[in-house]
Amino acid sequence: QVQLVESGGGLVQAGGSLQLSCAASGDSFSYYAMGWFRQASGKERDFVASVDWTGGITDYVDSVKGRFTISRDNAQKTVYLSMNNLKPEDTAVYYCAATRLIGRIDSPYQYSAWGQGTQVTVSS
Repeated sequence: QVQLVESGGGLVQAGGSLQLSCAASGDSFSYYAMGWFRQASGKERDFVASVDWTGGITDYVDSVKGRFTISRDNAQKTVYLSMNNLKPEDTAVYYCAATRLIGRIDSPYQYSAWGQGTQVTVSS
């Protein structure tokens, strides 16, 4: 099993940028596809982005397309979420997650390992 630790969250003004990182340890990181999810206060955990084990196939929720970029460095066992042009509605706790499944992986139920989350707050 892989263990995940997120970092990089914080408070930013609307239109600003943040980069989240998710460091993995334990089982072989390159065996896993990775995803980012977010959970706003009082709401369900929603899919944001995913990347396959090669880093070559990515998927995004429509609301972040063109603003967020997911990437991974298998040598560093790290996955990133670069967030630009942030909006107040992006405010949430952001979680990274790992899965050995392939194909479309946009449901939290498809993931077997989770980080503890990092808070992103976007002020208007």
